[in-house]
Amino acid sequence: MSAIRGLQTVEHSGMLKLYSALFYAGCSFLITVVNKTVLTSFRFPSYLFLGIGQMIVTLVVLYAAKMRKKVQFQDFDRSILFKIFPLPLLYVGNHITGLASTKKLSLPMFTVLRKFAILMTMILEVYLLKKSFPRRLVYSVVAIVFGAMVAASSDLAFELEGYTFILLNDAFTAASGVYTKKKLGTEGLGKHGVLFYNALFIIIPTLLASAFTGDLHKAVTFQDWGDATFVFCFLLSCSLGFVLMYSIVLCSYYNSALTTTVVGAIKNVAVAYIGIFVGGDYLFSWTNFLGLSICMSGGLVYSYFTFNQKTSVSYEGAQELKIRITEDSTQKEAII
Repeated sequence: MSAIRGLQTVEHSGMLKLYSALFYAGCSFLITVVNKTVLTSFRFPSYLFLGIGQMIVTLVVLYAAKMRKKVQFQDFDRSILFKIFPLPLLYVGNHITGLASTKKLSLPMFTVLRKFAILMTMILEVYLLKKSFPRRLVYSVVAIVFGAMVAASSDLAFELEGYTFILLNDAFTAASGVYTKKKLGTEGLGKHGVLFYNALFIIIPTLLASAFTGDLHKAVTFQDWGDATFVFCFLLSCSLGFVLMYSIVLCSYYNSALTTTVVGAIKNVAVAYIGIFVGGDYLFSWTNFLGLSICMSGGLVYSYFTFNQKTSVSYEGAQELKIRITEDSTQKEAII
């Protein structure tokens, strides 16, 4: 617990926080559009294979940079697994469910339902890090979730599998964000070590799962491998996958797990509305559009509060919703 507290007290300059957040937002926006093009427009059958490609790029780039002394992280030994666990499991879950939900849902509904990751991240930080948040920040989260529920209630293209994947992706995103923040303070790992060893530990199980399910065969026999445009989009997705993972770690390093999730909400404002006009898979209805607008408005307010005041633990009782959790899980006290 002392290590967590020490991590939370590190303060970085406002410019580093802002630039890392903008870098993550840009990467997240680009890869969402590119993945949507590969999986939907070209109808590429294997999101697992696409994820494997992104992991390979991550390993190759970081290993080459380590050999050239451009980055530093601990060499592999038996202690690495204990240092990094359970991040590999959370990352592979986040990766697979994220790609699967991108394929199954329209861009606007994908971005709306991703808002539940904010609520889940807040809950995890309360339970795992014992943090508390300003009351108006909690209200803005409620507005975001309400808007998401309104939009989802009138989804004319409702698909249970897609909704299941996206909600699982929200849970994995929240858990991986909180644990990434904790692991960044682990001696010997750092930003690059977290990225490299996560990819190293999850690539073999993912490859085996792809082969066992027949996913790998579908990818290898895909008919558009001779199409230069598809190959370019596929390689671009693999490269952006590495850049996105790096930007997430960088944003989490300079900010908090919650702030990183908030940045995703900012990005979603652009993605959702562009997806209404681009992509061809959004079925318009006024109820859906209203919920989308409420959700995005709440996201902007939430983002404004986050970047204009500290959302870390403070002790001004009149301004906060404080949630105290005792060692006895049956005793909980909420003070407003």
